[in-house]
Amino acid sequence: MTEILVTEIVVTEIPAAAAEAHAQPSDPLAKLARMANQIAEFFQAYPEAEAVEAIADHINQFWTRRMREDFRAGFAEDDPALSPLVRQAREKVRASPPG
Repeated sequence: MTEILVTEIVVTEIPAAAAEAHAQPSDPLAKLARMANQIAEFFQAYPEAEAVEAIADHINQFWTRRMREDFRAGFAEDDPALSPLVRQAREKVRASPPG
């Protein structure tokens, strides 16, 4: 039988940004706000009116009905958790598809 003696332990520190990227928010509204704000970041270079429309269109096309309902119910028009563009797009987010 061979014995192995451990003489050194190496600990690697994870940078805070990497740890945050892998953290799962426990608050579903916080997650929706983060997602909506990320969409707004993508469209922020567009003229304001186009950006607002594009944000609402993206949310309407790719978020589930439940996500859209929670988003509209969970955030007021002036909620500071949302970027200014998302606040404007909020009213254009549908709870369900038209028809």
